[in-house]
Amino acid sequence: MLINDEPLVHLVYWEPRIPQNTGAAIRLAAVSGAHLHLVEPLGFELDDTRLRRAGLDYHDLALVTVHADHDQLWQTLGERRVFAFTAHAQRWHTDVTYQHGDVLLFGPEPTGLSPEVLADSHVHDQLRIPMIPGRRSLNLSNATAVATYEVGRQLGFPGAN
Repeated sequence: MLINDEPLVHLVYWEPRIPQNTGAAIRLAAVSGAHLHLVEPLGFELDDTRLRRAGLDYHDLALVTVHADHDQLWQTLGERRVFAFTAHAQRWHTDVTYQHGDVLLFGPEPTGLSPEVLADSHVHDQLRIPMIPGRRSLNLSNATAVATYEVGRQLGFPGAN
């Protein structure tokens, strides 16, 4: 789902820990046209077998950028709307009218985004994906897919068939 060869959405994994989730996000980026950003430190090596297995053969089809730190991430993204996903937010991910080039920010499992990241001036809003009460969280790669496809749905899945 690209518009003028630009990604529809930017996905950010802030200090990801589980290689299988990042591998699944790489596959998601490849099939959706999203740009996946990984902010170091990573909890694994990029050549990790579990990462490669989860991403199948999509690694070469995905746009993935690794950032040494958050300053480099913010500099690369520029002035974009950033939506931080947290189980503690009040607004649902469907309450937003997304725009081309928005940023969806996800924290590491099992902790999620820290209060410092959630309070960062780059974060436009905090969002949650609805769940049954008493549940801690949705799997990171599943949450990323739900949010990514909501953006695509709202914008009419440009470039998809």
